[in-house]
Amino acid sequence: MPARRKARKRALDVLFEADLRDQPPVEVLAGYLQRIERPHPEHLGYAVGLVEGVAAHLDRIDELIASYTEGWTLDRMPVVDRNLARIAVYELLYVDEIDDAVAISEAVELARQMSTDDSPRFLNGVLGRIAEYATR
Repeated sequence: MPARRKARKRALDVLFEADLRDQPPVEVLAGYLQRIERPHPEHLGYAVGLVEGVAAHLDRIDELIASYTEGWTLDRMPVVDRNLARIAVYELLYVDEIDDAVAISEAVELARQMSTDDSPRFLNGVLGRIAEYATR
């Protein structure tokens, strides 16, 4: 698994836990970092950046996701999909070194591995529309 995909998976783990426990992602991240064996993997820095970035921009990210999902509320989305979308939208809007197509395809691939059969297509559509908005 490529390093950034591992980082996205770790960020998803933290955001998923924070979402389920209704706790701030940065607090869950602190506990997560204490549980990881040392030396920390090299990709951990990117994972931390994703969690901190999503947490810092969560209101804007959720606003965009909610406005571009047709007929779905954030609460109705599977927790995995909601948090994969958050990671991808953060990368689309705030991480210049990641191409939009890469952010979208990584979210879709993780959804394929970890979520429902409909999730990859759903995320691809939503994230594609958000990417179009972001490039205007």
